[in-house]
Amino acid sequence: MEILQKTAKTTINKEKLYSLLTDAEAHQKPITPILNKALQLKGLTLQETAELLAIQDEEAIKLLLETAGTVKREIYGRRIVLFAPLYIGNVCSNDCLYCAFRAPNTELIRKRLTLQEIEAETRALLREGHKRLLMLAGEEAESRVDALIKAIETVYSIKEPAPVSGRPQSIRRINVEVAPMSVEDFRKLKSAKIGTYACFQETYDPELYAVYHKSGPKADYEWRLSVMDRAMEAGIEDVGIGALFGLTDYRFEVLALLEHARHLEERFGCGCHTISIPRIEPALGAPASEHVPKPVSDKDFKKLVAVLRLALPYTGIILSTRETEALRNELFNYGVSQISAGSRTNPGAYAQEEHEKKIIHNSKQNVDVPDQAQHNGQQNNVVNHDQHSAEQFQLGDHRSLKEVVMALAQQGYVPSFCTGCYRKGRVGSDFMDLAKPGLIQEFCEPNAFFTCSEYIEDFLTGDERMELENRYNHLIASYSGKINAIIEDGIRRIKAGERDVYV
Repeated sequence: MEILQKTAKTTINKEKLYSLLTDAEAHQKPITPILNKALQLKGLTLQETAELLAIQDEEAIKLLLETAGTVKREIYGRRIVLFAPLYIGNVCSNDCLYCAFRAPNTELIRKRLTLQEIEAETRALLREGHKRLLMLAGEEAESRVDALIKAIETVYSIKEPAPVSGRPQSIRRINVEVAPMSVEDFRKLKSAKIGTYACFQETYDPELYAVYHKSGPKADYEWRLSVMDRAMEAGIEDVGIGALFGLTDYRFEVLALLEHARHLEERFGCGCHTISIPRIEPALGAPASEHVPKPVSDKDFKKLVAVLRLALPYTGIILSTRETEALRNELFNYGVSQISAGSRTNPGAYAQEEHEKKIIHNSKQNVDVPDQAQHNGQQNNVVNHDQHSAEQFQLGDHRSLKEVVMALAQQGYVPSFCTGCYRKGRVGSDFMDLAKPGLIQEFCEPNAFFTCSEYIEDFLTGDERMELENRYNHLIASYSGKINAIIEDGIRRIKAGERDVYV
């Protein structure tokens, strides 16, 4: 571990990054050459990235956003990948000033889901149409990797009939966002057939990190910074990094993310698969969320998304439901490629809400709720409590998965639940070998249409079904040659009853 920590210490040079930002701000240069280079889809240097982060002129920012949109469309096409977070617990031993899960927070209702409750959550998510989950939990003093693996196995084992077609649904991919582990524990986690392992540094400034992380295992900056080295050493091919914007200068965090990604590429031959870009949102009992240290405006948030897209063109950018519907819709155009939908951040929330909806529906129908349904609702241990009393932070986008799917279609995007690359072994450096020459489009575009077609067949009826089919028939017709034939053949198979079609 000492060697890994030594390697990690060389990853982020705070003085160097702030010096680049200061120089870029003092000597602003024309950005056109940088944007032209970005259009070649080969990324940007730290200095070029700092120069883009320094721009303030409205016309220059507009040009930056347009260029990021071009790069995003070139690499990711029309698809937006969808997933849902699944919180299996909010018991935590850390004291992070921005998070409701912090150990000293006595206002929070603590919950660690049982396997039965995890099954109930999974069934509720499957009935909504989800295929991809991100499993999360608070950090506890002792390793809980074995309990985490049992939770993963439970989720993968569940089959649930779709509400329209009745065909069995299952979760096809579980990404994991949990506390740093040892190499040995990461090897165990890999054996559970996870997708991406994600962990955020929160802030890359070591002095400020100590200010915001008062106690607990997370207070160790170096242990957290070296987490991806251990994960990749254990054989996990796809990793996701991130920063919590609002703790310090957002421009510094962007450069630090870039340095972290490049450190991983230099050491392991492949950088991070995704970068997440959360901003601090209100959270119960979290003082730094009440008075955000360095707020990031919507204008600067759009800029940082665009800059990340140009600097790391083949890295997925993940946007959560922290942000509002309107802002999320806009950010799709500048670089975001994956989003959560229909999200809840408190353990047991999905089954609880489903139960409450049944109560409302049955009361309207003048029908008594069955005792078993009442019992299942009570098991979640959060019924009759305010919805914010167990969640990690407040959400900005409260739409259901179906509402997000319909909105994406109206914007011309294809909602994707694709997991084909993981089953085909197109992960890590193999994925990048296909992505960088542009070959990955031959797989991603058809797979997005296939998963969307499955959603239409299994979850939609009436006008909603007709609207999506009409929109996507027009889009599919715009493809020519080989890809068009692949898409049409796959959709024909799905309509005939086949599922889990991918190339």
